[in-house]
Amino acid sequence: MTTAAAIPSIYATTIRHTRTEPIHNSFEYTSNSWYIDLDDVPVLPRWLRLFAGFRPEDHLEPTTDGTPDTLRGRVDTFLASRGVSLGGGRITALLNARALGYVFDPLTLYWCHEVDGTLRCVVAEVHNTYGGRHSYLLEPDETGRACADKEFYVSPFNDVSGRYEMRLPEPGDTLTSTVVLHREGHSPFSATVHGTRHDVTTATVLKTQLRTPLAPLVVSARIRLQGIALWARGLPVVPRPTVRRRETVQ
Repeated sequence: MTTAAAIPSIYATTIRHTRTEPIHNSFEYTSNSWYIDLDDVPVLPRWLRLFAGFRPEDHLEPTTDGTPDTLRGRVDTFLASRGVSLGGGRITALLNARALGYVFDPLTLYWCHEVDGTLRCVVAEVHNTYGGRHSYLLEPDETGRACADKEFYVSPFNDVSGRYEMRLPEPGDTLTSTVVLHREGHSPFSATVHGTRHDVTTATVLKTQLRTPLAPLVVSARIRLQGIALWARGLPVVPRPTVRRRETVQ
């Protein structure tokens, strides 16, 4: 059984992306993620906030029903639009922090619990490098496995088709998440995240910056460079949809 993680925590992560067709390409990079309780979002000492900050506007859509426009409020509003109410149950999140005013978080995960602590659902929020975002409402099984139709343009080399299979167990002493895109019996893309938990202390935050300095900027740049390399190898670009797809979930 996975040991429940202390909150807040920082995970030193290794992310691997693998593309199998029509060109095989795989790359790996290190980063870091924060695991937090949305009812108790960390506020660091002023001199550290340049390297780790959290803002509601970086995630989901603004609240419009009088709910406070906080990270918690935005998740609750999203859930309500899908007919889900937690009754005040806990929401934990795995996300990247802002660094020097910039954040790029390819996948933000929210574990949404009933009042008694039972996991009700998971919200998987996907961001692309064009500034777009889209959220999926998932109901994982006891192993953390969930599926959802792809509904959002993420990569310039993949159209909006196929179905995701995800394994998203809530983090413990370690973190392991996988996302695999399936299409007609084959899997052209997969991503994995592995991480090791660390307590949040001033020393840990500083060590994180030494291990992965300005992680959001570096991750965004690496993904763009990989895209340029794939284009240079002849991988055709799939045009972005001209009409923004409505945020719906299958």
